[in-house]
Order: sequence, then C-alpha cells, then structure tokens
Amino acid sequence: MTGRRAGLAGSLLMIVLVAVNLRPAIAVVGPLLTEISDAFHLSGTAAGALTTLPLVFFGSYGLVAPFLRRTPNGETLLVSAMALLVAGLLLRLLDAPFPLFAGSLVAGIAISIGNIAMPTIIKRDHPSRITTVTAIYTVAVTVGASLSSGFAVPVEHLFDATWRLPVGLLAVPAALAGLLWVPRARRAAHAARSAPPPAAPRGVAALVWRSGLAWHVTVFMGLQSLLAYVVLGWLPTICQSRGMDAAPAGYVLALSAAIQAVGSLAVPVLARRTRDQRPLVVATTALTAIGFAGVTWAPIGSVWGWTVILGFGQGLGFATALSFIGLRAHDADVAAQLSGMAQGIGYVIAALGPLAIGALHDATGGWTVPMIGVLAICAALNVPGLSAGRLRFVGAPAEPAAQGVNSGISGHIPN
Repeated sequence: MTGRRAGLAGSLLMIVLVAVNLRPAIAVVGPLLTEISDAFHLSGTAAGALTTLPLVFFGSYGLVAPFLRRTPNGETLLVSAMALLVAGLLLRLLDAPFPLFAGSLVAGIAISIGNIAMPTIIKRDHPSRITTVTAIYTVAVTVGASLSSGFAVPVEHLFDATWRLPVGLLAVPAALAGLLWVPRARRAAHAARSAPPPAAPRGVAALVWRSGLAWHVTVFMGLQSLLAYVVLGWLPTICQSRGMDAAPAGYVLALSAAIQAVGSLAVPVLARRTRDQRPLVVATTALTAIGFAGVTWAPIGSVWGWTVILGFGQGLGFATALSFIGLRAHDADVAAQLSGMAQGIGYVIAALGPLAIGALHDATGGWTVPMIGVLAICAALNVPGLSAGRLRFVGAPAEPAAQGVNSGISGHIPN
C-alpha cells in the first residue's frame, strides 16, 4: 500500500470511529423505550419527548456557528463532541427523570457538533470523493445505530441487568474515539495558529442563508431526517403493538439500520449513472413510503421484507442529503456554513416527527392516522429534493447575490 493510500485509509478509519458513535445514544432507546417508560411512568407524549429531545438539539451547534468570531477546527469539534457524548450517556444512568432527560439533551448537543463538523472535514480533505466518503460515513453511522438497537435487549438479558447496562456501555467507544482524535486536534490547532485567518464565518453565513438552493437542501435534510427518526423512535413500538416481543422488535430496527448501510453504499454507484441526484430523490421517497405502509398495515409476518424496503430507501435519502452539503457548496467555507444551516434547521424539523407521532397515537389510540401523516411527508419530500438534486452551487461566483461576499474569499478548493 502506497503512502497516499495508507493516509487515505487512515483518514477514513478516523471518520468511521466517530461516525459509529453518532446514533447509538438515540437508537438504543427504541428497543428499551417500553421498559424506560414503565420505570419512570412516562406517558406516550413524554416517551416521544425522550427520543425527540436529542433531536431538537441535533443541529444546535449549526445555529450557533454563524455567530462565532472564529470557527473551531473540525478536529477539535470532534474531540469535544465525544467528550460531551460520554457525559450525556453517563448522566442518563442516574435514577431520576431529570438526569434522564438532561442526559438526552447533552447527548443531542454532542451529536450536533459531530454531525456538523464531519461534512466540512469531508469537503476539505476529500473534495474529489465527496459522494464516496459520505457514503462510507453514513454506513458507519447506520451500523452504529444497527448494533446498538439490535444488541440492547440481548445484552440486558445476557447479564440479567436493566436498561442502564446497554446505555452505559455506549460510553466506552465514544471515549475511545475522542482519545484517538486528540493528536489530530493538537496538530490542527498548531497549524491554525500559523495559517492565514479564514474567511469570516458571519459573511459566509449571510451568503448561505440568503440562498434558495441552501433552503432546499435544508428542507430535504429535515424531512428525510424526520422520517428516519420516526423509525428510530417508534418502529419497535409499532411492531410490539402488533404482537411482537421486545427482542424481535429490536431486531426489526436493527435490520432497518443495517439495510440503510446498503442503501448508503448504493448512492455513489447510482450517482455515476445519472446526470444529477434527482433520480435518487424519487427512489428515496417511493421506497420509504412503500416500506412505511407495509410495516404498518401488511401482515406482521411480512414485516421483515417491508423493513428491507424501508431501510434501503432511507439509506438512499440519508447519504443523498449529506452529499448535498458537499456537492452543492462552492468551497469548504460554504460547506461549513451549509452544513450548520442544513443540519441546524433540518434537525429541528426532524425533531417534530417522534413527538407528533406520539401525540397522534395518544389522541387516536392507533397507528393509522400517524402513518397517513408520514406518507404525506414522503410525498412532500420530492419538492425540495428535486430542486436540491439539480447541478447548481451555493456560493458560486456566478451567483449575483454572491458577488459581494465571495469577492473576499479566495484560494478555496472548488467543488
């Protein structure tokens, strides 16, 4: 293996180490939600809030970043994210409702920092491989979610423990990932001290937030994430309400996450065969809608097949949404701000999903009305997706609105 390939492999491995920690804190709750709700006497709405609270803060750093005088380097952000994630996971273990929800909030903020830093690092370090590296990143994210949701109940039963054991064990890989990124964070901080000052975050942010294309990317990110977190928060519960035991219901969620990895890997392969990303958007919405309908209304014995369809569609959507950040950004500075905007606003939109589903289920006593709403969102996802899928760029010098701001940004890597 040449030095260049070894460096690329090492860079990808470091990305994977962080990525596998960016969903388990949320995914582990679904299979354990009934037990946690019984332990703390939570209502359906409160149980939905337990999964929603981290999602509300999934994009919190992105909303703060435009107001910073100087944006921290991505490596430092990832170390900070892993440290906060460990703290949030451990806080959840305390035997009281307040730290349970507070730990979820802290975990959400930690994941927000990692979510937003990673696409910027990919755009900066792998500008010619954005779709491929993003696919690897999303696979690692979904594998982490799959393993945590699939093994939560079996680990609990194996050690004759409570829900706290599988939740607490998640702190170990998060701590390891943070420690392994520390040397890179130190080198990046040293390099930043001797480098010329970067473009002002506020100026680039103003450019991005005025862009219609950036808003289309943001809404697509938000709606596809909303659908994904309905799955994370409620799929096991839906299966249990249809007669499944807790462990098999957890396996359904794990299968969905595993197939999402396959869908994510398919994105760079399919993207090479299409002129732009619009066919990926149409495939995402169709497969996701079909999967949701099958899981909810088809005979329960066929749930595994419908879960495969659902997972593949959502894998396509997740990788496509994250790829839009790098593909539609003109340079790395624009990518940083677009990542913050798309995920900051997008995850606020996404957070409404589990909460709304919980409230509708409480109000109607069934899953028909909530799932009709979900199918409507699947159809609406085409509107921003088809616009974001066209070959255009946020912050390109050709954009009239960009001329004033972009004239002060030079030397950046073009997309």
